[in-house]
Amino acid sequence: MKLPNHKKLIVEKSKITDYLLSEEKSGGKSAFYMAFGFEREDWLTLKEALLQHASSHEITHSSETLHGIKYIIEGEMQTPDGRSPQVRSVWIVDTGKDVPRLVTAYPLEGEKHD
Repeated sequence: MKLPNHKKLIVEKSKITDYLLSEEKSGGKSAFYMAFGFEREDWLTLKEALLQHASSHEITHSSETLHGIKYIIEGEMQTPDGRSPQVRSVWIVDTGKDVPRLVTAYPLEGEKHD
């Protein structure tokens, strides 16, 4: 099953520039993404890769939370350097809304970025 409204996914600029590609806040995620050619200054490239990732893979897990329904997507993600690492992205449809927004995305266990 695909994410609901997967053609309208929300990926906020701050989620990418101030979190996923932030060396201070990402908990190592920024090193992973930068090793594959993503850059903070060109944040739209990572946004597009995450949108493609979520649109092209099936939901692997979902759960209801206090804030809404959380969905997990796993699979290959296209990168600027042409490699396709395995990534897990987490999306939520907030209570009272109908469009998923990105919560986080990170490499699957054992994924190397050297």
